[in-house]
Amino acid sequence: MNSVLKGLRIVESPAFVAAPLGGMTLAQLGADVIRFDPIQGGLDARRWPITKEGKSLYWVGLNKGKRSLAVDTTKPEGQELVTALITQPGPDRGIFVTNFPQSGWFKYENLKKKRDDLIMVNLIGSSDGTSAVDYTINCAVGFPGVTGPLSAKAGTLRVNHVMPAWDAICGINVALSVLAAERYRTRTGAGQLVKMALSDIAFSMVGNLGYIQEVQINGEDRRAYGNYLYGAYGSDFETKDGRHLYIIVVTGRMWTELGKVTGLTDRFAALETALGANLNKEGDRFKASEAISAIIRPWIAERTLDEVRQVFNGTGVCWGPYQSFKQMVEEDPRCSTQNPMFSEIEQPGIGKFLVPGSPLDFGALPRETPRRAPILGEHTEEILAQDLGLSGSQIAELHDKKIVSGPVDL
Repeated sequence: MNSVLKGLRIVESPAFVAAPLGGMTLAQLGADVIRFDPIQGGLDARRWPITKEGKSLYWVGLNKGKRSLAVDTTKPEGQELVTALITQPGPDRGIFVTNFPQSGWFKYENLKKKRDDLIMVNLIGSSDGTSAVDYTINCAVGFPGVTGPLSAKAGTLRVNHVMPAWDAICGINVALSVLAAERYRTRTGAGQLVKMALSDIAFSMVGNLGYIQEVQINGEDRRAYGNYLYGAYGSDFETKDGRHLYIIVVTGRMWTELGKVTGLTDRFAALETALGANLNKEGDRFKASEAISAIIRPWIAERTLDEVRQVFNGTGVCWGPYQSFKQMVEEDPRCSTQNPMFSEIEQPGIGKFLVPGSPLDFGALPRETPRRAPILGEHTEEILAQDLGLSGSQIAELHDKKIVSGPVDL
């Protein structure tokens, strides 16, 4: 992490992936992010992956660097506390992020009565008002139908990607919307409600990539191409020792380098002549993907992964090994403390493990060690006393009434 956003405070009520990721992105840039949850834990407090003891690795992964307030907002006293925290005066305060529906005290209009320049970011599932998550959005935007082997009949194999891409992009947009709205408030003095739909994030990206136009202008519906890269050359290969790797060519230099380091330049030239194609063009390489792979495949099969690495490293060839999560952690120096983004930290109740800080490296500010995720309610008393200015007796009374809670072992 770093301290580029030091002084900015965001209060959040998030669940699942996108909203917590937005807050964590800001926290890792130095913002003070306060997450409030029910005393028994929120909807995502026990989400998988979990440890053998049932501790959520998901939760600690998406809440690094935040402070935690455990509060019962079903009671008026709890609502008043959180409202006071959200609408607290100050130029770097008054920012609220949630992916829960607005209703009652939780509505922007009601919170705005307490602070006119309030910034609230509200993330919903679908722009038509229906409930949605990454998987239900992903199945609607075409990608599952083009994910699968080349041999699959068009539209018959539907595979939802296990990477929650729309959640991830949405989370970054949550952080972006906070900073954009805060800049607008700094310039004009006006707050605002920012509404964002997970479905809009997905559909907009499909349009940005040209896939909507492909249907409307070309009248084409994309089919599955397996691991071949649509519109250029890219394919997977198996090595002599049973490992797999991927080679991609998207520039002329990559194509030239691939032929040079493998000694296959003449074979590629002969193929070009036989096909009457210009393999310096992306589109022609894509159309010739099978034939190009047939030339490369024996060269890869004769070598181990380490031997291929020795040939390719330091050249203009663009490639990468297929790795399981375990192989990535154990073999790839980019996923280790050799990468300054990573540190090993101790998470209470779980143990020591590798933790990424912000992937952004600002030249004016040094990287700082990422902070662990909080225990639920770990900062309750600190927030009540230091941020809201409550006395010890007031805090004790809130505990007695079970309006708030200190650290909770979930």
